[in-house]
Amino acid sequence: MNIKKDYRPNVAAVILSPDFENDRKFLLAKRKGIRRAWQFPQGGIDGEETPKEALLRELKEEIGTNDVEILAEFPEWISYEFPNSKSDKKYPYKGQNQKYFLVRLKKSAVINLKLDKTPEFEDYMFVTEAELFKKALYMKRRSYKRVIEYFKKEGFI
Repeated sequence: MNIKKDYRPNVAAVILSPDFENDRKFLLAKRKGIRRAWQFPQGGIDGEETPKEALLRELKEEIGTNDVEILAEFPEWISYEFPNSKSDKKYPYKGQNQKYFLVRLKKSAVINLKLDKTPEFEDYMFVTEAELFKKALYMKRRSYKRVIEYFKKEGFI
């Protein structure tokens, strides 16, 4: 897929629990102040950052740790458009181009949603794949399914 202009470059993390081999759980985080807004951590790529550099920075900012093992990278960029409420003249982008990574939390990782001075998430949970597709924001489910199916097909999950 081509990267769309007017779309913000962004990374997203499919985060496996430290004991994924046994519990088969994924981390979902709930956006602060938005009802039922459960999603994977994600964030913009700043300046000259590589996607991997942005991934590690965003994880530290959003969940308080980047103590992860990067297992795989989705080979394409996935684009989506913002809901109408965000696509006004104040925000310069129509949507985002996302690069997804599969990571596993290390056993030593400590999640702290309040580490950043302006936290984006207010809660998190580890969920099964079936629960993930019931809880995740509806607009993100198609991308999540595509990415997870790829990681499963390639033997990373």
